[in-house]
Amino acid sequence: MVLESTVICVDNSEYMRNGDFVPTRLLAQQDAVNMLCTSKTRANPENTVGLMTLGSLKVLSTLTTEVGKVMSCLHSIEPEGEVNFLTGIKIAQLALKHRQSKNHKTRIILFVGSPVGADEKDLVRLAKKLKKEKVNVDIVSFGEADENTEKLTTFINTLNGKEGTGSHIVTVSVGPTLSDALMKSSILSGDDMGGAGGAGGFDFIDPNQDPELALALRVSLEEQRQRQEEENKGEGGEGEVAAPAPEHVDLSQLSEEEQIALAMQMSLAGVDDDMPKEEAGSAAQEDDDMTDPDVMADVMADPEFLQQVLTDLPGVDPSSDAVKSVMGSINKGNKNKKERMVTRRARAPPRNPGRTTDNVI
Repeated sequence: MVLESTVICVDNSEYMRNGDFVPTRLLAQQDAVNMLCTSKTRANPENTVGLMTLGSLKVLSTLTTEVGKVMSCLHSIEPEGEVNFLTGIKIAQLALKHRQSKNHKTRIILFVGSPVGADEKDLVRLAKKLKKEKVNVDIVSFGEADENTEKLTTFINTLNGKEGTGSHIVTVSVGPTLSDALMKSSILSGDDMGGAGGAGGFDFIDPNQDPELALALRVSLEEQRQRQEEENKGEGGEGEVAAPAPEHVDLSQLSEEEQIALAMQMSLAGVDDDMPKEEAGSAAQEDDDMTDPDVMADVMADPEFLQQVLTDLPGVDPSSDAVKSVMGSINKGNKNKKERMVTRRARAPPRNPGRTTDNVI
């Protein structure tokens, strides 16, 4: 996970008294900010988060890893003044310059629920400056989205450039809460968050608490589904029907260890079926034959086989004197062994020495 320092800018202008977002626009931001802070710090314990306001232009919390400190400052915010978009971004950028670790990437997250009065040329100029200093910006536009969408979209497009994807804008209409909209947005599910923003269809799993488990379950189910579709197409409806994927298992009743075991079992299922039965049987027969001592002795006594093995070995020259000497000793040993076996058989007594032709009546 990427190391990152983030300054969250909350809109606390007089427009935040509006009640179109329950209970008010200002209080609706608190849940979203809490979720963002928790998500950033859980993604990496070394990530830092700061807090400031766009109306009063106050830095309430410098960059810190303590979410509780940020939340205590957040609950003390009161509506006042008008939103200062350009000045707020400049102050947030200055706060990011004073971060403790220069290895951290920098990001500014802005909540904008008031009309942005800044000129579009000034926004483009500021976006180019932020791009030069490698500062990413995420904007959550709500409340006055119809008036601000064009300006803010131009700002983000200029900041990203032609190929950039580090900055995002999310427009939230009246209805869903800000936290729900952010959960499904690119701000949490972007590249820097490692795709941890979505639960992948598992409503009982909080992706912020255990993104690895949610990702493993989603990938395992998808692989199992694709594997069974290929098997059904290959069989053409004949033969045995493959067992259905365990999609109807109540995963909420399983422990975390059982869920991980299920995911691993689903990922490894069907691996043994990839090898045809005839190949599997021949491979097993070859393995059994190689365990026979007589077969191994015959193989090691074959000079042509040993010569072929030495030829295939990397870095071995079969024509070298050392290799020829070893092969000569092996051939000589095999020859002496055969001579001893012939001599032993010639000297061996008959199996029934007492039975001769004279005893036959």
